[in-house]
Amino acid sequence: MTQPLQRSAAEILVDGDVHGVGYRNFAQRKALQLGLRGYVMNLKDGRVRVRVEGPRDTIEGFVRDLEKGPPLARVEKVSMTWLPPSGRFASFGIRFAEFDA
Repeated sequence: MTQPLQRSAAEILVDGDVHGVGYRNFAQRKALQLGLRGYVMNLKDGRVRVRVEGPRDTIEGFVRDLEKGPPLARVEKVSMTWLPPSGRFASFGIRFAEFDA
């Protein structure tokens, strides 16, 4: 039996036409609706990085939303890596500069 409330974390990379189409705002809105924590940011190479923490099944549903994206986006590929949760995020935000974290 799975434990739906067990905290998990993931790093998600989204490839496609995802810059300049409201993708980060879309991801933030969906994450906040689902009660997830973390951040979304554009990468210099044209991808979007999402770092998210919350219940594993909720993250899996969030990834399905990210695969669709907002109306103007064209998502080509979404890759996800499960990570141990850090517990360091209080909410879900948008980051505006790429850096190593």
